[in-house]
Amino acid sequence: MSEIALQEFVAATAEKFGIPGICVGIRVDGREIFAAHGVTSIENPLPVDKDTLFTVGSVSKTFTVTAIMQLVAEGKVELDAPVRTYVPELTLIDETSAATITVGQLLNHTSGLEWNVINDTGEGDDALARFVAELAEIPLIAAPGVRASYSQAGYNLLGRVIEKVTGQPFEDVVRTRVLAPLGLTATGYLRNELMTRRFSVGHERGEDGELSVIRAWNGTRANNPGGGISSTVTEQLRWARFQLGDGTTEDGETVLPAAWLDLMKQPTVQLKSSTLGDALGLCWFLRDVDGVRTVGHGGSAFGQFAELLLVPERDFAISVMSNASPDGIPANVAIVRWALEHYLGVIDSDPEPIAHDPDRARELVGTYDIDAMTMTVLMDDTGLSLECKIKPEIRAASDTDLPQDHPPFPFGLLPGDDDEYIITEGSFKGQRGYFSRNTSGKITGLDLAGRLFTRV
Repeated sequence: MSEIALQEFVAATAEKFGIPGICVGIRVDGREIFAAHGVTSIENPLPVDKDTLFTVGSVSKTFTVTAIMQLVAEGKVELDAPVRTYVPELTLIDETSAATITVGQLLNHTSGLEWNVINDTGEGDDALARFVAELAEIPLIAAPGVRASYSQAGYNLLGRVIEKVTGQPFEDVVRTRVLAPLGLTATGYLRNELMTRRFSVGHERGEDGELSVIRAWNGTRANNPGGGISSTVTEQLRWARFQLGDGTTEDGETVLPAAWLDLMKQPTVQLKSSTLGDALGLCWFLRDVDGVRTVGHGGSAFGQFAELLLVPERDFAISVMSNASPDGIPANVAIVRWALEHYLGVIDSDPEPIAHDPDRARELVGTYDIDAMTMTVLMDDTGLSLECKIKPEIRAASDTDLPQDHPPFPFGLLPGDDDEYIITEGSFKGQRGYFSRNTSGKITGLDLAGRLFTRV
């Protein structure tokens, strides 16, 4: 397929979903192709191109895990060692968990830590140290190693592990040990290093259908290990080449020995009914699509959305970035699926839900939450829907523009008796999850986007 076909599809997708700016980079057959459409901001519009910076949210975790694995390869960190080996001051609400959570469990989201601690510990070099001091407040959703549940806090804690082992600020370690050797000169964390380049801002669609700029650009410094990096599709493809390669730079310098690079992509824990993947490696989500194994990670931050997907056996990679909420997610998914089909002949499609069963659905109705959000399962004559809302107290305490709440998403149960479901309409269309039960069969939780929401 030519670059013209890609450019036409990207432009059509941006128009369909009303996205101000989208940029795409694809590695296929040993070459790289790019397509861009739209502008960086509706208020200060500059053309988006392959070198425009976007905040990539949780794709940042792939840089954090690489820095950790460098320390593992050097014998300075052990995956099976308790985190307290490196951060002895770690305190949690449960002492047993605090003493036994391992580095590896942080990497594959089986630590039992809930999603995050919503706080601002400043922009100084002590931001992560202060963040860790407040982890005593974080709820625990399970004992360490029992189950996977996506935790931003876990990755921010990993950032502190890196600081304690190296004696340097987290961002400096990633810059000097990962970014610089690979020539990723535009990619970074700190605003004063990024604002001299062309960058995209996020947008939010209001109830009237109109877009507005989101004033916040990225999160607090303590959130950098889990979601603070900004990058371009050009450099994301360079990052993908490294992840698909043997751990060396183009000049032959070893950044991470190949065995450790490969270990990150091996399954460590299975995931149930997750759009993100069938299993987790160390950070990476692993998913079989139409007979091929994919390795990927997505991210979102203040109205900007990123996807990075690798197909190792085909030496294929795609990076997609868009800058409007809530439809950046389905726009990115549409582009990734189009690229898989047109460049690899790989079809990625959603399963079909079963017909609405009121008797079975009724026991799912109720409220589920994490620290920042509440999920409410509703039912009417037409079926089930899922209402996602940021908690009022979180909105009241925030100094930044938080995303608007979505209208309820219709969803349906999938075939079988595993309480799995799929969202069928709205900007979360295609997202999958499941309901969990206790030993007596009572519904106790809801999983969405890899996170457990506990029933209230």
